[in-house]
Amino acid sequence: MKPKVMQICLSDGWGGLEMYPARIIPELARQGWEAHGLALEGSRVASSLMAAGVHPLTFVSREQALWRVRRILTYLRAHDIGVLHCHKSSDLRLGALLVSLRPELKLVFTDHMGVTRPKRDPFHRWSYGKVSRLFSISEATRRRNLKAFPLPAERIRRLYLGIDPAPYADDLGASEKAALRAELGIPEGAVAIGLPGRITRGKGQALWVEALGRLAERGPGQAWQGVLIGGLAADEGSDEAVVAELRERVGELGLASRVSFVGFRSDLPSCLKALDIVCVPSRNEAFGLTVIEAMAAARPVVGSSSGAIPELINEQTGRLADPDVPEAWVTALVELLEDVQLRERLGAAGRQRVQEAFTLAGHVAALVEEYAGQEGASET
Repeated sequence: MKPKVMQICLSDGWGGLEMYPARIIPELARQGWEAHGLALEGSRVASSLMAAGVHPLTFVSREQALWRVRRILTYLRAHDIGVLHCHKSSDLRLGALLVSLRPELKLVFTDHMGVTRPKRDPFHRWSYGKVSRLFSISEATRRRNLKAFPLPAERIRRLYLGIDPAPYADDLGASEKAALRAELGIPEGAVAIGLPGRITRGKGQALWVEALGRLAERGPGQAWQGVLIGGLAADEGSDEAVVAELRERVGELGLASRVSFVGFRSDLPSCLKALDIVCVPSRNEAFGLTVIEAMAAARPVVGSSSGAIPELINEQTGRLADPDVPEAWVTALVELLEDVQLRERLGAAGRQRVQEAFTLAGHVAALVEEYAGQEGASET
């Protein structure tokens, strides 16, 4: 009989945290674990779990899940589920309650966001006290977690996220790539400078636009195109006010023809292959999944010199720039714009680094060791 785990994510949002449970389920299955899910009724999390082959147990609210805790316990017992994996701190009260009522359950928690304030009051001591392992997705978040959470250091482990590098292999034919670049608004012969991700204030799109404005002033004859990839509406996870501000600023800088707002794309791996340079100007990333996705696509990355991004990028795979200084981004972009061989060398080294350190298979292998109580000797 396969060991079983329930992924708990009672969120009505949509971002990396919410995408994570469905993303790891196929690899969990490949490594011998049966996954179950607990989500909000009608949420994108629930839909993503179903798309991954899991029919989740759903409730209309977090409060209803707490009220119906006996139903959840009955489900866990009926399906012989022994491990609970929570992904939002607000779900830990439910996880801790389930463990309190059924002590043989094992509760693990991934801190996807990075804690911002201490959690050492009596309630958090009780709820986190039921957690057997807390995963930090970077060293930057682990340092904060050690200070904030009421847990001994040995229960807080860094576990880098991972991806399957295969879909990101640059296998587009010349005509296919040309057609996709045209679809993304990239003129023939232009260097495509992309920024993928949710459009919100913390992701740095405003700084990127300012940097492109200065880049245009510095070399008005250079052939490049900015490509902003991300949903343009609230139901796609973006801040519509920020989208409007960016459009206005692009117009003020005279960049309307040089910055494409392409919207949400379900084919991000292919889009990354169509770019030449990828920028990740987020001020305080807890990890930086977009960074390793771009590296897996063999694209050089210019990333912020803050948060967890410096753990992913080095001088052999990309460039770091201050998230508060547009001119630093211009300097990095000019270097890459002017040297195609440098771009190719950094891109190849980046893909190699992902294959060595940031694969989904490696991430899940470490995860299931923890599920099974076979803690690995080294961190991943």
